[in-house]
Amino acid sequence: MKKSVISHAVFGGATALLASFVTWLALAPGSMSLLEAHAQTPPTNAPARQTELFKKTMSDVLGREVTIRRLERDPGTGSAPHRHPGSHTFGYVLEGSYEVKIGDSPLQKLGPGGTFYEPPGALHAVSRNGSSTRPVKYLVIQVSDPTQPQTVPE
Repeated sequence: MKKSVISHAVFGGATALLASFVTWLALAPGSMSLLEAHAQTPPTNAPARQTELFKKTMSDVLGREVTIRRLERDPGTGSAPHRHPGSHTFGYVLEGSYEVKIGDSPLQKLGPGGTFYEPPGALHAVSRNGSSTRPVKYLVIQVSDPTQPQTVPE
């Protein structure tokens, strides 16, 4: 029990520290390489452009892996329904409009500063740019079990 409480405290502190770090990184001009999105196929056949900003194994938190990505979606694009079986997923909208529906929750329409959380295994039913004219940019922070698949399509 004591180890579990300490792990959760470490995880919470690490998440807060990472959120501050991510905000700073998101504003820094692209110093990291651009990665093609491969796990999600959007209905419009236009994948999100992903920039991996940070990746680190958290050896003191059950070997979880933390990944921070900046994603960009063109107007009117989104991904097909999917799940992230081993990942706690946190999102933060930087620019534009992002629409997200997780599990049985209602559709959220988020603007800059909007956030969302997706627990492991939850159905990510809607993930799309909410605008037909402007791109959307958002951060995704995942704390993942590296032994689980990253993304599973529905």
